[in-house]
Amino acid sequence: MQLHNQIVSFAVLLLLLASCKEDATKNSEAPSKPNIVFIMSDDHAYQAISAYDDRLIQTPNIDRIAAEGMLFTNATVTNSICAPSRATILTGKHTHIHGKIDNISPFDTTNVTFPQILQDAGYQTAMFGKLHFGNNPLGFDEFKVLPGQGDYYNPRFITQQGDTVIQGYVTDIITDLTLDWLEHRREEEKPFLLMYLHKAPHRSWLPAQRHYTEFTQREFPVPATLFDNYQRISPEVADSVDAPAYSTAAKTAEMNILDHMTLGYDNKLPKRVIQDLGLEDMFYATGPLDKMNPEQRAAWDAIYDPIIEEFQQAYPQMNDSTLTLWKYQRYLQDYLGTIAGVDENVGRLLDYLQKEGLDQNTVVVYTSDQGFYLGEHGWFDKRFMYNESFKTPLLIRWPNVIHPGTTQQEMVQNLDFAQTFLEIAGVTAPEDMQGKSLVPLLKGQQEAWDREAVYYHYYEYPGEHAVKRHYGIATKDYKLIHFYHDVDEWELYDQRKDPQEMHNVYYDPEYAEVRREMTQKLQEVREKYQDSEQLDNYYIQLYQERQRS
Repeated sequence: MQLHNQIVSFAVLLLLLASCKEDATKNSEAPSKPNIVFIMSDDHAYQAISAYDDRLIQTPNIDRIAAEGMLFTNATVTNSICAPSRATILTGKHTHIHGKIDNISPFDTTNVTFPQILQDAGYQTAMFGKLHFGNNPLGFDEFKVLPGQGDYYNPRFITQQGDTVIQGYVTDIITDLTLDWLEHRREEEKPFLLMYLHKAPHRSWLPAQRHYTEFTQREFPVPATLFDNYQRISPEVADSVDAPAYSTAAKTAEMNILDHMTLGYDNKLPKRVIQDLGLEDMFYATGPLDKMNPEQRAAWDAIYDPIIEEFQQAYPQMNDSTLTLWKYQRYLQDYLGTIAGVDENVGRLLDYLQKEGLDQNTVVVYTSDQGFYLGEHGWFDKRFMYNESFKTPLLIRWPNVIHPGTTQQEMVQNLDFAQTFLEIAGVTAPEDMQGKSLVPLLKGQQEAWDREAVYYHYYEYPGEHAVKRHYGIATKDYKLIHFYHDVDEWELYDQRKDPQEMHNVYYDPEYAEVRREMTQKLQEVREKYQDSEQLDNYYIQLYQERQRS
């Protein structure tokens, strides 16, 4: 009996040893390189993330990334418009180098992108959601992308197997596709790059049905600069220094809530109501809403018809100020309603990663392709180098590397993502990439970061919203902008004293030395990134030729 027990014990020990060996083998085969989940929304203003500012909306799931990782307060873009921003993220190059200067020009597919490099390095790669350009994104084992801007309801997707229409709400669908890939087609022995890209909160701002009631009943605080008249220098000072008192670029831009936000397409009033009121509108609401099926449209009309009727009754008594305020509230109700859906779905993804034990070896990034105006300076949209457009949200979680709850104030850009992801993966970045890896900052190595200024250049003029061409640099303290092409105007802002950018001190004698230093830095940065007046003229000529054709 004793011998039998000894044999049984020995057999059990062998089984335990075999099990341990199997687990060790399994663990050794598991990917040691971090997974990368890149979450990007479209036109998500940092002001509409409660980790930055909780006056407009609560975003607890996006905030989790900051609470468990790092929040960047000076993250910026190189060109505040959708497709060029995405091209910069993929290539790690400025607009004038990768050539995608605006939303219309084609993307040069000879550009090498970081997903291609990671794929070659053994990463499994997937993209779901809005790319905005190109129907066959390179470097991805699987993709399902929206054509162009895509639709909020019942959207069409482009896939390797052909186009497909999926019923439902786009933010939920993109998340469903993402989770389905993680659950059923992720190869456990490989690290992965997952690009999870939302259409929301892009114009025309259609929330999910579950958010109609909550957000249409809310009233939001009004920004201090909603009624900005774009005077940046007092007339007396302007006359004495021979300078424009008003910013020509700001004054002529076509993105004012009163004058350029449409009652139809943007505020969702039907054509019959607009015509009954004797108004004209360049767009009507039929396009986006016509994608809804009868049940979806009935749910929409049940909430929005009373809003329309109330407006019809109130409009005859409205003046410019009250109409601006009405349009502003309607804008934010729909815009923020779409963000509520993004936040919920980010939570679904974070919960899945945690449930499956993937969170500890996964870098999670949340950002937007640029910032957005939520009534500041009277505007919606983006494009300018002013802060609400130029700055973008950036939150990064990397367990056991980033100290939870860290705030980072260094000047970083979407230009830096490609090299950051390559270094995280242990892959050498191509020498012609122009950014800087954020890894030293993520590891708390502040002394390794030596960037003082970031560079910006916007090209899409003449074009939608009529924002003039401009380039400039920004430091933590100052911002210098040069508007060119059909104007020649300079603006300098003291970011510490004037964060709302209401006072152009370019001509102020007290800032003469700052002006000299910033002008010198701008020239140095343009040379560093291989930008020049010759390139400015080349892209103007290219743009004109394209418009003629």
